[in-house]
Amino acid sequence: TKFAMAKSQDSSGAALLKNFLSGGFGGMCLVAAGHPFDLIKVRLQTQVTMAGKAPEFTGAFDAARKIMAREGIRGLYRGISAPMVGITPIFAICFWGYDLGKQGMHSIRGSKYGVDQLSLTDIALAGAFSAVPATALMAPGERIKCVMQVEPEGSTRFKGGMRSVVSHILKEGGVRSLYRGTTATLLRDGIGSMAYFGVYEGLKRALTPEGATLSPLAVVMAGGFAGMCNWAVAIPFDVVKTRIQTAEGAEAAKGIVQHTREMMAKEGLGSLYKGAAPAMLRAFPANAACFLGMELSLSFLNKMF
Repeated sequence: TKFAMAKSQDSSGAALLKNFLSGGFGGMCLVAAGHPFDLIKVRLQTQVTMAGKAPEFTGAFDAARKIMAREGIRGLYRGISAPMVGITPIFAICFWGYDLGKQGMHSIRGSKYGVDQLSLTDIALAGAFSAVPATALMAPGERIKCVMQVEPEGSTRFKGGMRSVVSHILKEGGVRSLYRGTTATLLRDGIGSMAYFGVYEGLKRALTPEGATLSPLAVVMAGGFAGMCNWAVAIPFDVVKTRIQTAEGAEAAKGIVQHTREMMAKEGLGSLYKGAAPAMLRAFPANAACFLGMELSLSFLNKMF
């Protein structure tokens, strides 16, 4: 398979539309490959370890084994409707924002989009910009997903699925409650996206010799490692975001600094890396699938239009 490159004569609008559509397809591939790992990560992040008590799950593999024993394979896909509905447009917006960021960097540098290469620093800055429109769209879906994922098996609180979770959140604190954790999400994704796109582009260039066509293997390797680097820097922000978004009662009023301080005091530095194992395990296959889906669909669009 050879990837068709973007046409240098593409208008900025055409390039943005192609990136929007291919980003959405990449997002669907990412959810399908990564959801079970994400569910395990959230279950690990939300279990509170008390002194002298054994935790329910000792790690990622133990959590997977126990969830499958209790809830079957479907248990690992609990709550997938929210990310599938939410992540597809988010990735579309993310890749659209990334392309817009790249166009902006070309304008600042006075270079030509589609012809000249940006430096990896400029790529990372364009990546950080992509998090802004994506977070505006993503925060409510993340909140709903986290609330659904921590609900124990057999609970009848949210019988109506996603709809009853949304109505519970809205009753609790209106639309503002739906956006709880937005600042933490923006921090996680702004910093994570700098690593994500910077590493992807850097590895893609390193794995593609001068004048050679981009290969699927280069995309898979670059995409997988980019996903791992993204999570390596984003995990502490993600843990705090999950705590903020699943907090109830008095805990719900606490912000990023308060949650971070309390977690460090009660559970130590390691608490900020809770769920790191499943996140890193998920990162390679999910993001390899995402970038492969994105590059294949972008190549298809470049051939067709």
